[in-house]
Amino acid sequence: MFNDIGPLELVTLIVLAVLVFGPDKLPKLIQDATRTIRKIREFSESAKQDIRSELGPEFKDFEFEDLNPKTFIRKQLDNDELGLKEIRNGFDLKKEMAEVTDAVHSRDSELSASSSSASSSPSSGGSIDMTKKPENPRDERPPFDADAT
Repeated sequence: MFNDIGPLELVTLIVLAVLVFGPDKLPKLIQDATRTIRKIREFSESAKQDIRSELGPEFKDFEFEDLNPKTFIRKQLDNDELGLKEIRNGFDLKKEMAEVTDAVHSRDSELSASSSSASSSPSSGGSIDMTKKPENPRDERPPFDADAT
């Protein structure tokens, strides 16, 4: 229930409770809290039993935890009547993304290789003009249309 509370936080809560309620009232307050929690649990269990009895024998194996979508999906995937495990195992997203990345990088390297071979043509003497800015259409901004915004 309190899985995310660390030891330092727990000590802080205890010290704060002693300061707020005092050492005299704190044991009675703890007893009242545990009694209330126990009554709430008993009430919820009786409500679950009433719902199961009202649903009938068809739903005798019904679990309320199945109403959680994550639990329901996990249970259906473990059932595997539709062959979903084969589909899930056949689809490797990391592998496909790596292939796409390799394809893009190889295309970029081919474009840079072809542009470097074109710039080192015999007419320029094999030298590259460093004063000229490279023509890159990606750096150009699209025309601004004030009426469209």
